[in-house]
Amino acid sequence: MEGRQKAGCDGESIGNCPFSQRLFMILWLKGVIFNVTTVDLKRKPADLQNLAPGTNPPFMTFDGEVKTDVNKIEEFLEEKLAPPRYPKLGTQHPESNSAGNDVFAKFSAFIKNTKKDANESENLLKALKKLDSYLNSPLPDEIDAYSTEEAAISGRKFLDGNELTLADCNLLPKLHIIKVCPSSYVFLGGSHEASESLVLIPPSSQLLFSSLNPHSLKTSSVKAI
Repeated sequence: MEGRQKAGCDGESIGNCPFSQRLFMILWLKGVIFNVTTVDLKRKPADLQNLAPGTNPPFMTFDGEVKTDVNKIEEFLEEKLAPPRYPKLGTQHPESNSAGNDVFAKFSAFIKNTKKDANESENLLKALKKLDSYLNSPLPDEIDAYSTEEAAISGRKFLDGNELTLADCNLLPKLHIIKVCPSSYVFLGGSHEASESLVLIPPSSQLLFSSLNPHSLKTSSVKAI
């Protein structure tokens, strides 16, 4: 199995692409060793055009078949790399799949806003707080139906429970970009509210950010073209 992704600014190293990181995380959680080829988009090689005409990375090849749509690649990997040999990564709660689905769009809108419109930052903060609310709200299986006490804050580590799922693979790389982008703090004035809103996932989940470094994944090789 081989993946091709956008190269970094030096044209060789692995670039910062949340869509590639999403696929890397899935393969990592499945325990699959895979090859990565970085592609310098400033000088696309001819074989890339032949392999996937009109398509930019990321995409994957499996048994000679090229797959270019990230969502379809995810579906393919979940179907192909299935139990009992590989873990199932689908969510138990459908609402977890859409939690935070507008955060990155709101972030992109305000980071590209040259007029520094306050509405864009407010929209981002609202999206982050909505995600925070979902993370803090107990999932159905955390609620004791026979208890007379109201369920408090959720104790889960990730979006759908205590195990990473496809929903986390989709969201965490995007949150990582927001977290490390200096412009977020500059534009929001480095306020206490902004700082807390940009670090919404539970402390145990924050440990995952270290695994988002592509160099720490189980790849058998990384080469540049």
